[in-house]
Amino acid sequence: MTDNAKAQAVRPILSDDVAQALAEGRAVVALESTIFSTLGLPAPANADALEGCKQAVLDHGATPAVTAILDGRPHVGLSSDEEKRVLQGARKVAERDLSVAQAQGWDVGVTTVSATVALSHAAGISVFATGGIGGVHRGSELSGDISADLDAIANHPVITVCAGAKAFLDLPRTLEYLETVGVPVLGWRHDWFPAFYTRSSGLPIPHRVDDVRVVCDVLRLRARPDTGVLLTVPIPVDDEIPESRINAVLTAALDSTARAGVTGPAVTPYILERIEKETDGQSVPANLALARNNADIAARVAVALASTPV
Repeated sequence: MTDNAKAQAVRPILSDDVAQALAEGRAVVALESTIFSTLGLPAPANADALEGCKQAVLDHGATPAVTAILDGRPHVGLSSDEEKRVLQGARKVAERDLSVAQAQGWDVGVTTVSATVALSHAAGISVFATGGIGGVHRGSELSGDISADLDAIANHPVITVCAGAKAFLDLPRTLEYLETVGVPVLGWRHDWFPAFYTRSSGLPIPHRVDDVRVVCDVLRLRARPDTGVLLTVPIPVDDEIPESRINAVLTAALDSTARAGVTGPAVTPYILERIEKETDGQSVPANLALARNNADIAARVAVALASTPV
């Protein structure tokens, strides 16, 4: 199957503003919808995240394109009424679920990283912003639990901008997996792989970049036509949760997950809810800050890419 055929296997509905921006060769930034649902953040913080990320993209002259499944159809770019439906969404859609959601006519499906990367590729969007990606779970040597996000990033030529992988994952193994599947991992003006709530995981980043045009060139000069790029951006200094505190919280959340027997796709929302409780809500503003910051950097990259397209 050719690259174009792969992209056309999913045919998303584009909003008018997204379609016009793409037709005119202007910058577009895709945004996943899980983070804007109650599976990602509690209300009303999820709505604040949506508006904050969209505004960060608009501030640079780019067009935000929120992705979702609505009435059994994949959408890239939403109206205000459609966004309200997403805010209430409670059914996650990963890349593997896109065909099922369409075939079964799901009312509302909020897209994960893997689904959004796939929809971005299908729509012709090369830059995507999220909070943190999924990765290799702790204990994966027994469970085999590895997020589909990593496979999607490796198989769609999209720049994914994130604050690293979610902090409760096995970050060393996540980096190793990304190396195995050939994904360039970049650190935005930073030498360490971010750990979502903290600026550094203590793991050195494979490649530091300080210029958006270099990020664009990494995608343009990729060795494999299907491979994407991971651009990691540390949470702003003022919004970081101290490592000493978040490590204790993560340990408690992971222990609770094991006791409750939570597995598979249910792990992430369960742990995020536990972290919110254990930090007395401090994790929520941290999430908002890093998501908006990632959208800001993604918009800069998208604008640079639009001026010299791949």
